[in-house]
Amino acid sequence: MIRSFRDKGLAAFYTTGRTGGLSVPNVARVGRMLRALAAAGRPEDMSLPGYHFHGLQGVERWSIRVTGNWRITFGWDGADAIDVDLEDYH
Repeated sequence: MIRSFRDKGLAAFYTTGRTGGLSVPNVARVGRMLRALAAAGRPEDMSLPGYHFHGLQGVERWSIRVTGNWRITFGWDGADAIDVDLEDYH
């Protein structure tokens, strides 16, 4: 389950389907990734083909690739994803 978001546009997209606050072009992919994240029971469940899942150095956060530059990053608490964010890596 996703408990919290850092990015307001991503939170609005997840709860209402509104895409206006998203900077990334492939919103369908973002939707699929958020649904997978909501169903995940642990961070490693996001290690799916094409997601390029990896842990971030120095912090307890993980990343999955949306596009070449954009990533969804998230923390984990118990069985829930927390502080889900959409970040431009470049």
